Amino acid sequence: MSTGGKDAIACRASSSASPSLRRISEEGSGHQFRSANEGDEDDDSDEEEHEGVIAHDVDMEEDISPTSVLSHRWDVLGLGQAMVDFSGMVDENFLDRLGLEKGTRKVVNHEERGKILRAMDGCSYKAAAGGSLSNSLVVLARLGLQPIGGQSLKIAMAGSVGSDPLGGFYRSKLRRANVRFLSTPVKDGTTGTVIVLTTPDAQRTMLAHQGTSSTIRYEPFLSREISKTNILLVEGYLFELPDTVKTIAKACDNARRSGALVAITASDVSCIERHYDDFWQIFANFGDIVFANSDEARALCQFKSNECPISAARYLSHFVPLVSVTDGPRGSYIGVKGEAIFIPPSPCVPFDTCGAGDAYASGILYGMLRGVSNLKGLGTLAAKVASVVVGQQGTRLRVQDATGLAESFEYQCKNSSICWSADIGSDQISSL
Repeated sequence: MSTGGKDAIACRASSSASPSLRRISEEGSGHQFRSANEGDEDDDSDEEEHEGVIAHDVDMEEDISPTSVLSHRWDVLGLGQAMVDFSGMVDENFLDRLGLEKGTRKVVNHEERGKILRAMDGCSYKAAAGGSLSNSLVVLARLGLQPIGGQSLKIAMAGSVGSDPLGGFYRSKLRRANVRFLSTPVKDGTTGTVIVLTTPDAQRTMLAHQGTSSTIRYEPFLSREISKTNILLVEGYLFELPDTVKTIAKACDNARRSGALVAITASDVSCIERHYDDFWQIFANFGDIVFANSDEARALCQFKSNECPISAARYLSHFVPLVSVTDGPRGSYIGVKGEAIFIPPSPCVPFDTCGAGDAYASGILYGMLRGVSNLKGLGTLAAKVASVVVGQQGTRLRVQDATGLAESFEYQCKNSSICWSADIGSDQISSL
């Protein structure tokens, strides 16, 4: 239990923190949101390591009009939820005062979110343009900054943010990471947030407010952009949103008709169980690539918990051309045509496993876009990318590390056969 006084603010104090959360918790705030010490350019720091403050004198990034991106062709366009993550250290007294049960996950409404943010006001917290999809896209963009064959990768995301300060923060953070956010902010909309409160015993209490992220609009502009992408990456969490399966189906159909690959992340076991038929409808009709961890893969196959992940990879690959199944420190599997190969984990000293699967997916997509033609080379590259993220604090590959990985990859491809030698998946990758 907390040893603090009854009236003490039960979170870590920060002398530099402004009364920022109170402002963004109030409807109609005109203040701009940013993270403290935020530079104008992408750098080696991860967004999650900043202290959050409000700065009403900070300019938002330039507006992105539909006509400003029409000349691009995207290597990867991600479709998913756009949520701002807030995280802070609190004690149990803080949770008690707000009536929150430690270690639980809860969906909160606008008023409840405002109450929690006001309680955190003046305390140390961290803010990030969060989400599994954005993690993958940022890692991929940072890997793709290193031009191979004379070209850097062009990465974009479509989702739903409000016209509020948090929406500007989200778009700004992605832009600085070289990920273009395509969707127009929803007028008078409220950007979704996830608040993570961690107590000294490392228990995390999570509070989600969907805001405008609960609706993904399939607009003519988005249709045009999808028709100009090489890979459409769909976040599995979208299956949780009302009527979004129709949007997913339209987007995937458009991508396939335009010659793009469709990659889908499984995202969460409970999400799969609740929307099993919807997942399989999209997989069966549109899926080219599926990313899942071992539990998610078993859920998709309706296998028992003791079933080996390689069996799930083999089973799923009868229905989807390329299947990636990660199994934590035990390695990973890539399945094609009813067969699967084991990819050993890349050696590292683990520090934080959060974001490892997102990074692994980025490695797979990066290898495919750079022309890797066998499964072993593809999986080895993905495992290496994931291991670097696991060995650091934060969910996203740092720019310096990404540059080193890309340079190492280019050297290996020039001086070894690991990227090009034939294996059981070579024909499948080539056909994709």
